[in-house]
Amino acid sequence: MLDKKDLERDTIRMFLAEVQRFEIDSKEEVDDTKALQIINKMIKQRNDSISQFKSGGRTDLAEKEEKEVTVLSKYKPEQLSEEEVTKKVKEAIESSGASSMQDMGKVMGVLNSSLAGSADMGMVSKIVKEKLA
Repeated sequence: MLDKKDLERDTIRMFLAEVQRFEIDSKEEVDDTKALQIINKMIKQRNDSISQFKSGGRTDLAEKEEKEVTVLSKYKPEQLSEEEVTKKVKEAIESSGASSMQDMGKVMGVLNSSLAGSADMGMVSKIVKEKLA
């Protein structure tokens, strides 16, 4: 606040409001995992807004959303590289005994718990599909 970083302050306030709303709605405490899910949800919403603003010719609003994504991303753990994710996918396929696309749910279940927050699950899904195909 003292540094007059209004965008960061407002973005953090939006996050805290979202945490409070979640706690009230679900009647449970927000732990680190839930907070990370909330941050990911907020980033996804902003990315959707960015694409809509850009297609509508509103670059000023898109830039504001991009800055908010940058602020929110500071509070996420470091993301794994594609090579690291591929290695984890291979391990999960071996441990679950998956052999075809019908087993994708098993593999994603194993990976969901171990990679949640540290990797983009869209990329993980794509890699799993490539390995099982």
